[in-house]
Amino acid sequence: MKYGLLIRAGFWFSARSLGDWPLLMCCLTLAVFPLAALMTEKLAQRKLIHEHVAILLHIVITTAVLFYPVVVILKCESAVLSGFLLMFIASITWLKLVSFAHTSYDIRILSKSIEKGATQDTSLDEENIKGPTINSVVYFMLAPTLCYQPSYPRTACIRKGWVTRQLIICLVFTGLMGFIIEQYINPIVQNSKHPLKGNFLDAIERVLKLSVPTLYVWLCMFYCFFHLWLNILAELLCFGDREFYKDWWNAKTVEEYWRMWNMPVHKWIVRHIYFPCIRIGLSKGFAILISFLVSAVLHELCIAVPCHIFKLWAFSGIMFQIPLLFLTKYLQDKFKNTMVGNMIFWFFFSIVGQPMCVLLYYHDVMNRQSQTNR
Repeated sequence: MKYGLLIRAGFWFSARSLGDWPLLMCCLTLAVFPLAALMTEKLAQRKLIHEHVAILLHIVITTAVLFYPVVVILKCESAVLSGFLLMFIASITWLKLVSFAHTSYDIRILSKSIEKGATQDTSLDEENIKGPTINSVVYFMLAPTLCYQPSYPRTACIRKGWVTRQLIICLVFTGLMGFIIEQYINPIVQNSKHPLKGNFLDAIERVLKLSVPTLYVWLCMFYCFFHLWLNILAELLCFGDREFYKDWWNAKTVEEYWRMWNMPVHKWIVRHIYFPCIRIGLSKGFAILISFLVSAVLHELCIAVPCHIFKLWAFSGIMFQIPLLFLTKYLQDKFKNTMVGNMIFWFFFSIVGQPMCVLLYYHDVMNRQSQTNR
């Protein structure tokens, strides 16, 4: 009623996005890194290279797969959405390659102990201690999981009608996200001031106005990606494990939310960060700190690099979850009511956290673009 129908996608996607060919080429060449990791494992499996050399090569490969897109994006003046998609794909590739290297190392150690007769476990599945093949690596890189294993539970067939319906629903909700952003979020942020530089009450008013549309966009994004896209991908690949999320909206504490909303990442963190930290003698608290630190760095890279802004807003937002863990647990124990932690979670998640992040990054991006155009 106030602005009329607003459809303007220039901030996220513009005509210059079609010229982002360096980012497209970078995305396509990311496939080289899984092949390099496979070759490293093959050489290590045949004992053509020393174990320490294999570990060093995996460190180089996983580091390169993350920083190669960063360099390309920073060198190119690309659209924000193009840069975000590239960093998102690169981050997923990094997580998968870390899991591949870690699991393959464990399989090699287990195979050596079996050969020496040190392990007599008859319950071991031979399928899960085989060396990697090109087929297993390609399937893993496409599968909706971040934890590598030589074989996965499979379904019998592909439900083509079901896949078609889910794709249509996914397109509808993607369009709905774009409409909410253009019609409701953009006018609010365009008429706002930087939340840390303007009037405090004005900043609160903008944050509260943004809370509802940003929450709807986030819920649509969650539904499209975790419920629709990952299930579509799993169906096309006959992937049997469909546990991509749990009922995070009922989380009693912030800790429960982080354990339930993104199951592929949660399983990766537990398997490749939390348990290894515990095994080397670190405390549970320190293991949780390292887990959040890794998550914070990846969030910062995925958001800050495409925006060409490094003010650690995303990093700080993730690390702020650590004191919230203790706060919600303390209040839940004090009031003996599970609703207290759930209310605090929703307050910081939807009313304060996401709208504040949108305002901070929007104004920083606009300030940077205005300085670049001068």
